[in-house]
Amino acid sequence: MKGDRERESPRRRAVLGALRNADAPVGVNDIAETVGVHPNTVRFHLDALVTQGAVERTLEESSGPGRPRTVYSPRKGMDRGGKRGYQMLARILLSQLASAGPDAESAAIEAGRAWGQHLMPPAPPFHDVTDHEAVDRLTELLSDLGFDPMADGNPGEAPERIRLRHCPFLELAEEYGQIVCPLHLGLMRGALAGLRAPVAADRLEPFAEPDVCLAHLTPARPAQDAAAAGPIV
Repeated sequence: MKGDRERESPRRRAVLGALRNADAPVGVNDIAETVGVHPNTVRFHLDALVTQGAVERTLEESSGPGRPRTVYSPRKGMDRGGKRGYQMLARILLSQLASAGPDAESAAIEAGRAWGQHLMPPAPPFHDVTDHEAVDRLTELLSDLGFDPMADGNPGEAPERIRLRHCPFLELAEEYGQIVCPLHLGLMRGALAGLRAPVAADRLEPFAEPDVCLAHLTPARPAQDAAAAGPIV
């Protein structure tokens, strides 16, 4: 948080603005004179801007004896600071997918399945994954993605459910549940399929409890049956 505040501070913006307004790379003292602050303060902000990738530091070609001067220039390209709008982008894409009508849910499941297979590291060759191992690997992936999962079932038996106690896309799920929830289901199916697991994600029960969604697991079925398995309920 502190680094973000410093990056967006008026003084750091002034230093970056002075660089952008210069006709050529400039040194610390030049910027200090333009901005009206001590050179050490300018040097501090320049070091941070170089670390962030917003500014380039180079050595000026020397025209005589002595050490060449260090000069700075803004990195060419779009400014990487400032506000992002990924949630708006997600809404745009989800609204487009939702307009597909009856095919929207199956398209979302397939998109999630592809990403699930992409995100799940494959099982080692010649290794048959057990149901317990598959559920453990799936909950690890879901935990990394921010779902705060907890396997649930009868003691001593393979888990029958995974409780999802946090949704990293909650606001979008509330607005586009018919797309976001099938995406989650497809992601779990793809991850388990990538492991060649003996269990599959059968269905997802959004907000089965006020603070929990339930992913229901079942023994894996043949590929021709799995395509038609389990809706969002």
